Amino acid sequence: MKWKRLSLGPLQTNGFVIYNESNKALMVDPGGDDEKLLKWLQSEGLSVAAVILTHAHFDHIGAVEAVRQTFDCPVYIHRAEAEWLTKPELNGSGLFMGIEPISCRPADFYYEKEGAVEIEGFECELYETPGHSPGSVSFYFPDNKVVFSGDVLFRGGVGRTDLPGGDQETLMNTIHNVMLNLPDDTIVANGHGPETTIGEEKETNPFINGFGW
Repeated sequence: MKWKRLSLGPLQTNGFVIYNESNKALMVDPGGDDEKLLKWLQSEGLSVAAVILTHAHFDHIGAVEAVRQTFDCPVYIHRAEAEWLTKPELNGSGLFMGIEPISCRPADFYYEKEGAVEIEGFECELYETPGHSPGSVSFYFPDNKVVFSGDVLFRGGVGRTDLPGGDQETLMNTIHNVMLNLPDDTIVANGHGPETTIGEEKETNPFINGFGW
């Protein structure tokens, strides 16, 4: 398995393409820039088998429909955010000046619980990681030592909790009880900015340093 980070959409959100030697791919959080994203996928000869969303804030879903329609692939999201794709007031695009409202068709499949999952031939561990949003999830690939975690934990920072459904205490519990229990060498492929590792954040992140460590 290989993966590639692409900066997409108005907030340059990190979208990730996970792919195998057969050029079959999962698209994590296609945040926007439809033409740029589709052109890159075409140039690499990749076929997207599914769109998997860490959560449904507007900056993570801007190109969902473009990818879904181009590849005729399903979209996965947590049940707690089932309505967020269709409602701008929930996904946040209806709350900010200068951001065009985003409304997508409903997801095709919903995450119902944590544990080992198989999505279109790709196997990973699914973790519920709420706090930034109520239906936030993370996809952990232990063999590749990487977790695709959306806006939970950043290099030197944590996700914001001032948007609808956010909760600071829940986020910190998620970070402490889920993220920091992953192996220290796990790469955190997050929603904004550069990747980091669990070990680095334990040592240097001012928002979590001292929170039970």
